[in-house]
Amino acid sequence: MPGADPLGPPPRPSAPCAWWYGIGEPPTYPDLKFAAQHYDLVVLNATETAAMHRLHKLNPKIKVLVYKDFSSTRNYPGAVIGNQDAPLLPSGVGYVEAQQRNPEWFAVDTADKRIEWGGYPQHWQMAVWDEKYQRAWADAVTAEVVREGWDGVLADNDFSSLKYYSKAVLKGTSDNAATDRRIRDGMDRFLEVAGGALHKAGKMLIPNVSESQLTPGRWSAHSRFDGAMEENFGLRGSGADGELVTFEGNEFKELRAQAALGESWLLLVTKTQGHREERVGYATAALLAGPYTCWHGASTADYQDPDWSPYQDAELGEAVESANRLPAGAWTRGFTNGWVAVNPTGKPVQVNPPPGLVTVDGAPVSTPAELAATDALVLVKPETPATTSPATTPKPTTTAPKPTTTTKPTTPATTPTPTTATQPVTTTQPTPTATSGTPTPPTPKPAPAL
Repeated sequence: MPGADPLGPPPRPSAPCAWWYGIGEPPTYPDLKFAAQHYDLVVLNATETAAMHRLHKLNPKIKVLVYKDFSSTRNYPGAVIGNQDAPLLPSGVGYVEAQQRNPEWFAVDTADKRIEWGGYPQHWQMAVWDEKYQRAWADAVTAEVVREGWDGVLADNDFSSLKYYSKAVLKGTSDNAATDRRIRDGMDRFLEVAGGALHKAGKMLIPNVSESQLTPGRWSAHSRFDGAMEENFGLRGSGADGELVTFEGNEFKELRAQAALGESWLLLVTKTQGHREERVGYATAALLAGPYTCWHGASTADYQDPDWSPYQDAELGEAVESANRLPAGAWTRGFTNGWVAVNPTGKPVQVNPPPGLVTVDGAPVSTPAELAATDALVLVKPETPATTSPATTPKPTTTAPKPTTTTKPTTPATTPTPTTATQPVTTTQPTPTATSGTPTPPTPKPAPAL
């Protein structure tokens, strides 16, 4: 971990830390003050350099990463100003630069037509497998990160399928499956180039990895630099018996292994459309609790607000055991001040909470307790006058958005990776912008200006 003492004692597996994917409207000062007091890590748009420096001043220990997209270049107003690329981009390579100097970096379909992302006007798929494009991206982004003073990069759209953005078949491939293989293979090499360049400069790389449950080893491989982001964490598949997608395939095993090492970040995002999603997201993150396991319950589609959940005030304490899988399929984990259970299956199961614990609202729970399909329990020791903790700082009221020079594209159901198309039940999607709702593909995010 950059900044960690390699000779010091390993950090303890505490309850999930908090982070903010702040790629919505420009943050206000109350937003930044709240973030400095509550979050371990924040992601901001490239135009928010002043906000980044203010966060570092308010909390020298906080990590602030810049949003950059691996897979697209953009020419919407703000990314291109007049006939020139903006000085600070949401991507690594500017549209005008690519158009004038390296038009071959634009991905094209079998009819030699450039591929514009569905639902994201003026977002153009790039040839992520092209070694010269990879190097140009890595060089430009690393230079900017060092010059501006960011701690590193959150690289969006490390995706494994083009289908969430386009049905196009890439030129030189035979079908959609071959197109996706070219993209996956290209991203494997791209990650090495970008991570190597940033690490050489002492900076972090955390990719937003999508659909890792479909390819064994993908999460482990793509989190090898400083960790990875899962933007569809705790997502429930569609259908009457839809299970939690996070537990499908090999993904949860790989997440557990990374968390247990305690050497890199797990940045987990749950779209909290209701209390169940909020409860499931936090409890599942607690199953993975480790030194750098951070959870964000996103209540807005565009990640505008610095969200804070009551569960993050639960004060679970330190984990006293690893996560345990019960025969019926539920998972549980004990903490010094509480206990969590998650049922990732499509059927109700019974669990046996430790006696004397209550919900975060103070309600008692019977033993055994029935845990509904794809639901969770977060229980804590009841508060007493001697142990009651002071009220946490209230979430700041977000003021009206400041005028920006960039036009933000409408985003589908999840926003840091395109998200307009409805996604299959078992797949998680990449994300270039944020929107709440049903599972959605990656959503590109624009970079609003101050």
